[in-house]
Amino acid sequence: MKHHKGKRTLGRETAQRTALLRSLAQALVVRGRITTTVARAKELRPFIERIVTRARTGTVAARRDVTARLGGDVRSTTKLFKTIAPRYGERAGGYTRVIKAGPRKGDASPMAIIEFVE
Repeated sequence: MKHHKGKRTLGRETAQRTALLRSLAQALVVRGRITTTVARAKELRPFIERIVTRARTGTVAARRDVTARLGGDVRSTTKLFKTIAPRYGERAGGYTRVIKAGPRKGDASPMAIIEFVE
């Protein structure tokens, strides 16, 4: 039975889903805004919000944890700690927003833009 299994599986096994979320998170940190499907954006939001909250502390342990969660990507970790996390020093969460963007042309899949708030 599937009671209390709240996360979307996105049609993937666990390792593939983790890799997808890491890739989307890295792209979001580097670019600041990405376009993806609504389901992926809704799953990415809590994933990236936990990472930003952890990065706000700025400790060495936090840097190692964030690097591991982002799959060892040093470029996105550096940008997260130097640019993004200080921006949200006093904010109590809600670092991203999801804006619905209409259907995709090829398969009419509902698309969304996920971005960091100012």
